[in-house]
Amino acid sequence: MIKKILQTLNIEALNTMQLAAAEAISKHKNIILLSPTGSGKTLAFLLPVLASLEKDNNKVQAMVITPSRELALQIEDVFKSMNTGLKVSCCYGGHKMSVEKNNLLEPPAILVGTPGRILDHISRNNFNTDGIHTLILDEFDKSLELGFQSEMSAIIETLGGVKKRILTSATKALEIPAFTGITEPFIIDYLNESQVVQGLRCNIVRSDHKDKLSTLFQLLCHLGGEQTLVFCNHREAAQRVSDSLTDSQVVNEYFHGGLEQHIRERVLGKFRNGSCNILVCTDLASRGLDIPDIKHVIHYHLPPNEEGYIHRNGRTARMNAEGDSYLILSADETVPAYIKDELNIIELPDTRILPIKPLWGTLYIGKGKKDKLNKVDIVGFLMQKGKLQKDEIGLIEVKDFFSYVAVKRNRINELLRTIRDEKIKNKKTVIELCD
Repeated sequence: MIKKILQTLNIEALNTMQLAAAEAISKHKNIILLSPTGSGKTLAFLLPVLASLEKDNNKVQAMVITPSRELALQIEDVFKSMNTGLKVSCCYGGHKMSVEKNNLLEPPAILVGTPGRILDHISRNNFNTDGIHTLILDEFDKSLELGFQSEMSAIIETLGGVKKRILTSATKALEIPAFTGITEPFIIDYLNESQVVQGLRCNIVRSDHKDKLSTLFQLLCHLGGEQTLVFCNHREAAQRVSDSLTDSQVVNEYFHGGLEQHIRERVLGKFRNGSCNILVCTDLASRGLDIPDIKHVIHYHLPPNEEGYIHRNGRTARMNAEGDSYLILSADETVPAYIKDELNIIELPDTRILPIKPLWGTLYIGKGKKDKLNKVDIVGFLMQKGKLQKDEIGLIEVKDFFSYVAVKRNRINELLRTIRDEKIKNKKTVIELCD
């Protein structure tokens, strides 16, 4: 079963941490899994939990509580990609309550969601909790940091049949509150091995200006438009930095927790599919996001602590790849004591050539899973009606009520003219460029 799933996911073998987690979860009732962001914790707990799920059981059997909508969606996507034949549902703030309620009419084997929304469903009696035997508190340290203690406590009080509790964290210095019900846990600790990320080069860039905007622009020009995350400490700063880059004709997007959910999904979709290669963000993007192939991490603002520094850097140099981290320091800033990496000082050239614009653009299609639309339908439509070649179509993401598809930017205008009066699956719908 596991071998087949790994083949489906195109994974050759589980890593050491995942193997240790699978064994521990199968043997112990209370497990704490400590492992860094990007190490594969999602698969580490989903695979052994899968073995405990019954196909003919018509109740929710396992619950995964996550601190963010993006992480909840990622876990849902991973489980769906495993092709187990079991249902998974995801619930989170910003998603239509009516859609989630309908999804819960036929209870999923696994329910994934954020604390507030799960508690909302429980209070409305939208699903029964008495069949839940496995509880996973994923990225629990982040949930505590965001202040979800009361919601999680209230949820767990309703779970009278839980036999196995799994808590994951990317932070070691963590006190486990009594409300979790976790006592005498078996601890799997892979944090010490990962403090130095293999393949990561750490650099310093000095700025003569306190706000660092011109230095950031100069650095991005030097990097040439490769996939880059620019971290700011506050939402307002992320938006201000993004606006400044846009004014300088640098293609970018900004991402933070104050954005509406559909905007967050659109921004991440564009970043994943290569329609935007520079994302200015808060630490919301440092954990739990499935964004592969990030080449550079830029600390526009110094991270508030060592954990923040590690989590940000964990976005690059993943899965044996190489990557670079850059600290932009103004004249009155020094390297924090918690940063013990060997740091290279980068001298930026005076020549400033704008980063290469993305080769892809993103199309919005106003139909999704609930309209019985899938990736095959979209590819067929774009090739047959839109006259595109297969290599002119990139990453496709099909959501409940809409879809995103990457298309070579130089073909988009002609494509939109060609399909203007065409229907997809015999349905007329909005198809437009995502700006």
